[in-house]
Amino acid sequence: MTVWLDIDGKQRRVELPAEAAAGGVLNCLVDGKPITVDARFPERGVLSLLVEGRQYRAVLDGDAVVIAGQRYEFSIEDPRSLRGGRGAGDGAAGPRTVKAPMPGRVVRVLASVGDEVAEHQGVVVIEAMKMQNELKSPKAGRVVKIAVAVDDTVGSGDALVVIE
Repeated sequence: MTVWLDIDGKQRRVELPAEAAAGGVLNCLVDGKPITVDARFPERGVLSLLVEGRQYRAVLDGDAVVIAGQRYEFSIEDPRSLRGGRGAGDGAAGPRTVKAPMPGRVVRVLASVGDEVAEHQGVVVIEAMKMQNELKSPKAGRVVKIAVAVDDTVGSGDALVVIE
């Protein structure tokens, strides 16, 4: 299976073996370069990754993955998948929710209901494991809901802000 990651506007081609859905040690190709990844699923929608000796926690959020508070859009190139292409039906036109990538505490809310925000503009900051993570808007639009306030405790996957 081939996955395309959009990292800072640059498309990265990630080729995963067929057994990737089961997790475990995987031999992958990233832009043609071989990389060994140990992928585990400690809970639904969460990946624990060990890549070349570095550990990552990745939270799946629709057509994006959130790692250390940074959101990375992705698409899957699979002829068997109806969602393989990023076309008009990819959900970008509707409301999008910014979710907590991990349990933590809200330290700042950077937007208000009704504010116009740009894609990748910071909207809320959470603190987790003594680190502050600025969560960004997945698209340009208007803030229609803020579900948290400063000092609120949030769980992994909790809805924080809705952008329309």
